[in-house]
Amino acid sequence: AIYTLGCKVNQYETQAMEQTLRAKGHQVVEFSDEADAYVVNTCSVTAVADKKNRAVLRRCRREHPEAVIGVCGCYSQHAAQAVRELEVDVVGGSGGRQQFLEDLLAAAQNRTYQEHLDNALRRREFEVLPAGGLQERTRAMLKVQDGCTNFCTYCIIPYTRGPIRSAPLETAVAQAKQLEQAGYREIVVTGIEIAGWGRDLPGKPPVWLLIAEICKAVPHLRIRLGSLEPRIVTEEFVTALSGFQNLCPQFHLSMQSGCDTVLARMHRKYDTARYRESVRLLREY
Repeated sequence: AIYTLGCKVNQYETQAMEQTLRAKGHQVVEFSDEADAYVVNTCSVTAVADKKNRAVLRRCRREHPEAVIGVCGCYSQHAAQAVRELEVDVVGGSGGRQQFLEDLLAAAQNRTYQEHLDNALRRREFEVLPAGGLQERTRAMLKVQDGCTNFCTYCIIPYTRGPIRSAPLETAVAQAKQLEQAGYREIVVTGIEIAGWGRDLPGKPPVWLLIAEICKAVPHLRIRLGSLEPRIVTEEFVTALSGFQNLCPQFHLSMQSGCDTVLARMHRKYDTARYRESVRLLREY
């Protein structure tokens, strides 16, 4: 059983772990059910999230004293010692999902403590995981990017997720086609910072190219974009994508503050004028 906290990327990675476990012959049940092993996929974007992680883990150990408990995600990446103190059996971080599942199964079989943690800031490769996984739903998430290099003054995510790593264009398109074949009707393109896609790839292709290729590859599926940095919306972006009828005309633009001095102290890469310009472009096109 798996409990997921946090963002759509965590949700995507949970679905990938569920698929992998089922492929190995295991049954995935609800977190409220009895299970041999429990996984908590943690978030650490706020102090409230950290507190909730700990509460879920304590309750899980109290209610299931004989079960194997594994912890992965951003909280265990940066607060491993705090997680160890909660009497868990497996500790992983925000990457290496396949290794984490191997550790989980080893702990369940041998009753041995397992831990694999890396230095997130040294990651350079995008970990390709299976897309889809919730067959009873019509919407699937497609993770195309991981990591962030903005280093906003209030945010821990660059330290827990590491630098930008992009899914190769052909990999993202192939997974979109797989989702279409699996019967999904809508794809949500997601990542830690979608705007950063391509910066680590040869030629540094723009993210609108990725979105356009996905739209063309699955013209009968709705394509929706996850949370976007306002600066991603340029004249080039909107003109390149405005012709695709299957791109949902709904955009979630991050806005941490409406005050320019606060945004500057936050080390955000936009101000209110730039935000307004992004909205104007989207409305116009």
